[in-house]
Formats: sequence, C-alpha cells, structure tokens
Amino acid sequence: MATRSTRKARKPAAHTTRPDAARASAPGSAPAPAGDWDSVALGPLVGRWMLAGRDGRLTAYARTEGGLLRWTERTPGGPDWSGPELFPAPDLTDLAVGQGPDGYAHFVGRRRRRSPDGEGVTVTYHHAVQYQTGRPLAPWQDLGTLYRRPEMSHRGGPPAVAVDARGAAHVFVRNAGRGIHVKYQDATGNWGDWEDLHGSKAFEGISAASTGDGRVGLAAPGERGISLWTRSAPGSSMDRGEDLPFLAQDGSSVALETAPGRVTHFWHAADGSGVFAHREGAGTHALGGGPASGAVAATRAVVEGHDCTVLALRTVGGRTALAAYPTEHEAAGLWWTEIGEEGLESPALAVDARGRVVVASLSARGELLVNRQKDGAALSLGRWQRF
Repeated sequence: MATRSTRKARKPAAHTTRPDAARASAPGSAPAPAGDWDSVALGPLVGRWMLAGRDGRLTAYARTEGGLLRWTERTPGGPDWSGPELFPAPDLTDLAVGQGPDGYAHFVGRRRRRSPDGEGVTVTYHHAVQYQTGRPLAPWQDLGTLYRRPEMSHRGGPPAVAVDARGAAHVFVRNAGRGIHVKYQDATGNWGDWEDLHGSKAFEGISAASTGDGRVGLAAPGERGISLWTRSAPGSSMDRGEDLPFLAQDGSSVALETAPGRVTHFWHAADGSGVFAHREGAGTHALGGGPASGAVAATRAVVEGHDCTVLALRTVGGRTALAAYPTEHEAAGLWWTEIGEEGLESPALAVDARGRVVVASLSARGELLVNRQKDGAALSLGRWQRF
C-alpha cells in the first residue's frame, strides 16, 4: 500500500471556467497537487477512464478518498504527463465517467449519508463536467434520490454514464428492485426525473455506452444473463432488447462501436473461461484470455493499415494482458500477452494524437502506469512510465 503524505491540505481557490463562447459554467473547483491532500489513487473510475480531448491530449482519471484524481498529457502524443491533481468531492464514491463527441467529460458519483436522526441512510447522485482538457471541473449538481421515499433510497447502486451525440448525459443505476433507473438531460442540459426501466435480478456493475449516430445503450449483467436497453435517438424511449443468455462477471462488461451505429459487447464469463463478445446478427464468440477481474477495456486502432479491435484485461494475477484482432472478425482468433506489473482493477485503452495505442493501469502504489505503441511497429509496446 502506498504511503500517504502527511502534508496539510490546502483549501482550493475558487475558479471560473468557460468551455466556449456559447456556453459558460458557474465557478467550479480548481485542482491541487495530490501530494498536498494526503491522497492516494484507490482505483480507476467506472467507464473509459482514459479519454482523448478535443486538443488531442489524453487524460486519465482515478478515484481517491475524498475526491477525483487526474493526470493529463502535457502535449498531444506525450510522452510526459502532469499530475496527479486532486478535485475534492467529499463523500462521493463509485465515480463513473463518460464522454460525448464534443469531448466534454461527464462524472457521476454516489453519496451515502446518514439521516439527521442517525437511523437511516440516504443515497444521492451527483454530476459534474470537465469541458476542456486540463481545466477545472464545473460545480457538482445534485441529481437527487431514485425514490421519493427516503427509506428506499439507500438501495441505489453505483452509477454508469453515457453521453449522446448532442452532449446530453444519461445516468443509469441499479434500483431497489434490482431493475434499472435512468435519468438524462434534455437538449438544453436540464435534467428530467428518474425513470424506472424495470428489469430484474441485475448486478450492480452495469455499463453504458454511446455511438456516433447518437444511440445510447446499457448492458446489465445479472443472475439470468445480460439485459440490454437502447435509446435509438435523442428524445426517444429506452427500449428493452433481447436478453443475452450468458452469465457475466459483475462489473466486467463494456461496449464498443465496431461499425457505424453497430455495437459489440464484451464481458468476462462468470465461470472464468475468458472474454466473450456479442454483436447483433453475428452471435457470440469466445475470445479466450482466461480468468480475469474488473472490466474489459476495448478500443479500435489502425494496426499495420488494418482496422483492429484492441482488448485489455486484468488477469487474476493482477497483471495487464493485451490482445487484438481485425474488427468484427472474431473468428480470425487472437492471442493474449501479459504486460506490465500488478495493477489495480481495470486497465484502460485509448489512441493518442499520433494514432498509437496507449495502455494505462494504476499500480498497487497508486501511480499511473502508461505504455505506448512504438512508432512504426505492429502492436509492439515501449517501456512503462510511472506518473
């Protein structure tokens, strides 16, 4: 375990950020060096926790006690990173992140607090946005509780977030009945009410994703298989799809747009037999990889001139394993290679400003570990860097 700093925390200064000329935000929290906050990374955020901004720089996010940690590439394509910086978020846990085509990063967290009489717990959800790479977060917004009856609110699960083509965030949560609740923004950024999508026997570790044509999807692994919902266009309803009769590990699923408007779902099999992939019309494919934990990481990249799907996972031994295959050609086969040292929870994948695959993990000491594809190489990686 990492040794925590004994320095006294400094109060963050007020800061005002304007994402662009058309949209301004109220004052938000400015970051402070993490070492000044007696903080250590406890794990990555739920979702794609390494994102590319509009300026081409990558940003990685982790949760810590009392806030959100952030590392940012100093220049597009690296190799140097700044950070970690701490954004205080008292009592917020289970932080999730999502990104829309505008490049804005949306964060949602869960807060559990005891009622004034000390006899109950109230769970609320909170949302914040980072509009530009390296800039402060806008203020956290309170999204309220899933239910009007406070005694039911404590049963709300961790959130998942996806952002549609117009930049509207969608927040999904497993509810008290083990179905799913959703809350989303309208075209002006205002939040609607929580809606019950129903469903049953879902696990807490759900995953959400969006596509370039504006669709938003949800995958909820559960005791009976994987339940799917899709919102085909902004303003439409969330429609229940056909359930997948496969048992997935809780919190292991991820979706990747593998063709315009078409999504492939990946997950770890509950029996430890490896990664599986499913795409409507193409069936389900076993991709190997063996027992693993955390979520599968997935991205698309051009490798030696070919459109490839790159996957990463955390093995039961704690190391990151990597594999790739031609996109939507699972039958071509793939080979998993272990890379790096023992890490925390799920790895992350992204493509940098120069088109190279970047793999990230969090070390057992709470450091950001980054490895980058070598220039002109197939999927050969360079040396691991620590930040």
